[in-house]
Amino acid sequence: PDDAQPIIHSDQGWHYQLKYYTKKLKDHHFIQSMSRKGNCHDNAPIESFFHLYKAELLQGLPPCNNITELRKLSLTYIDQFNNERISLKTKGMTPVEYRNHALAV
Repeated sequence: PDDAQPIIHSDQGWHYQLKYYTKKLKDHHFIQSMSRKGNCHDNAPIESFFHLYKAELLQGLPPCNNITELRKLSLTYIDQFNNERISLKTKGMTPVEYRNHALAV
């Protein structure tokens, strides 16, 4: 959509040094998100999420027929991820429960 503001996130790969690449992103109104040199901590959570997203949702599925279908699958997965999926990293709580627990302390 014309009012969309997509974010593209990556490490400091070689493509970020290419002027035509960054110009193309700017021309299409992409917001560029990039880890700072030597700091993987801001990149790790999103990489972890997308690894799980691809492994748990997309692997083994036939390709989506259109963006609407992908959006619906994605929103369902994100809701399930945040509100139903427990993790040992979050002491057996869902991400929402863990965040609420941390904020209550």
